[in-house]
Amino acid sequence: MLILVNEKDEPIGSMPKTEVHLKGVLHRAFSVFLFNSRGEMLLQQRALHKYHSAGLWSNTCCSHPRVDETVEQAVKRRLVEEMGLTADVQFLYTFKYKATLENGYTEHELDHVYYGVCDAIPLLNQDEVKDWRYVSLDAVKIEMQQHPEKFTAWFKICFPEMESRLKHLVTGTAG
Repeated sequence: MLILVNEKDEPIGSMPKTEVHLKGVLHRAFSVFLFNSRGEMLLQQRALHKYHSAGLWSNTCCSHPRVDETVEQAVKRRLVEEMGLTADVQFLYTFKYKATLENGYTEHELDHVYYGVCDAIPLLNQDEVKDWRYVSLDAVKIEMQQHPEKFTAWFKICFPEMESRLKHLVTGTAG
C-alpha cells in the first residue's frame, strides 16, 4: 500500500502500488543518492523483471514508505533490502513530478531526496537490482546526454537538481 498525498505532502489515503501507478495518483516516495569517498555516485540497474523501468539505471535506491513508517525509516529499510547497505543519510530536498512510463504506468510522486557517503560493497537483492556501479557525476551527465533511454524517468528529472546541490560537497569544488 502506498501513501497518497496532497501537494503539501499531507496523507490523504492509501492504495495498492500497481493501482497507484496505473491511475497516476500522487503518492509519497524517496530517492537515495550514495557516493563513495572518492565522490563517485553509486548507481543501480533495476532488475529485468520489474513491472516498469526494468533494466534501467537509476540512483542508489528509490522506493515508497509504508503506511506505518516515516520516510527516514523507509530509506534505511530499503537500502538494506535492495542494496544490502547501511549508511548515514541526510535529507536534501523534495520535488514533485509526473512521468508516463511503459506498459500504461505513470509515476506521479512527491519524492524526498536523500544523500549519503558509503564505501561498502553492495550485496544486491536480485529481485530488485540486476547490477551496480560507481561513476563520477560528470560521467553520469555525459552518459545521460548520449543514452537517455538507459536511465529511469525519475533519475533524469532528479539528477540535475541533485547535482547542483551536491557537486561541491562530493568533489570539494565551489558550486
